[in-house]
Amino acid sequence: MMKTSTCIYHFIVMSWYIFLNYYVVQVKNDPKTCMLFKNGGQWKYLTFLNLLLQAIFFGVVCLDDVLKRIKGKKDIKFITAFRDLLFSSLVFPVSTHTFILSFSLIEIAIKPHHYPSKKIGFIVTFISSFFYTTRVLWIYFESGTWVYPLFAKLSPVNQALFFFVSYIFVFSFYLLGEKLNHWKWGDVMQAKKGE
Repeated sequence: MMKTSTCIYHFIVMSWYIFLNYYVVQVKNDPKTCMLFKNGGQWKYLTFLNLLLQAIFFGVVCLDDVLKRIKGKKDIKFITAFRDLLFSSLVFPVSTHTFILSFSLIEIAIKPHHYPSKKIGFIVTFISSFFYTTRVLWIYFESGTWVYPLFAKLSPVNQALFFFVSYIFVFSFYLLGEKLNHWKWGDVMQAKKGE
């Protein structure tokens, strides 16, 4: 049975991310920061999208924790599968921001996650990365301003190379998460597959 301390930890982390998402909206309304959020709002930055993703993920994890304590493991397979797909394909690969990465590493240490097939995991990871890249390019074409000023200094070939290397980095992080999860929970996850 799930440890109460794990449930409490997930609730605290979810609350933290909900607070951060609320705080960001309040900062956005500050006249001093309005220029920062021009042309796409705060949602043009991966940092803010990642904060929202983390809040959603930890909300799903809390729901999973509570339902497992109430109903038992067999009745919530969809939520657990969704939790694991979110973690493996989105949360861990884009958690490269230092503080967010620490929560992802703790999550691997305290809870096993069933990784989907590499094909499914890579497709979900690619689609999310592709949509973000498309959004960055769309904002530039609509406003003439790059989300990240670094792109203004790069030639189109170097921009394409930057995006390509970013994709490789994200997929490498997917594989790292899978390895760390297997290293920590390998025997547990093999037993789950056999059930």
